[in-house]
Amino acid sequence: MTLTYRAINACLVLLAITATVIAIGYLQLTVGLDPCPLCIFQRIGLWIMAMFALLAVVFNPRNQAIRWVLWLGSVAGTLWGLSVAMRHTWLQYSPTAVPSCGPGLDYWMQTLPPTEVLSVVLAGNGDCAHIDWTLLGLSIPAWTMALFIVILVILLKLLGNIIKNQP
Repeated sequence: MTLTYRAINACLVLLAITATVIAIGYLQLTVGLDPCPLCIFQRIGLWIMAMFALLAVVFNPRNQAIRWVLWLGSVAGTLWGLSVAMRHTWLQYSPTAVPSCGPGLDYWMQTLPPTEVLSVVLAGNGDCAHIDWTLLGLSIPAWTMALFIVILVILLKLLGNIIKNQP
């Protein structure tokens, strides 16, 4: 059975919605874990991927160029999220590399130019290195990294459909 272009993108949107509900609905609102700046950046990568996948579901373009653009947008969001999750996981499992805790993302957004905010956030802080919650021995960023890898595999399947010009 071959999944269609629209069905694969719908799966990606559903995956992003499920991950968001778990992150915000359960971990943040129920368990009470506030996201650190790197967690927020991972969510942004997921939402960028989901936005392009949703556009693909809604418009279901037949034009190959448009499919490529939507696929590249999804890949960009996924690679962004994966790279931030990898950095975050590395900070958690290599705490000697982490700078001391500093002010939060809100303060940085108000006082620094956007390029400096990005640089400071990706450097990580003590909050980003702290492991608040685990499942089967893996931290939230490690699970998020696994999610982005699964999404990349799905996107590779989608790429195969695009190259073969399948519906």
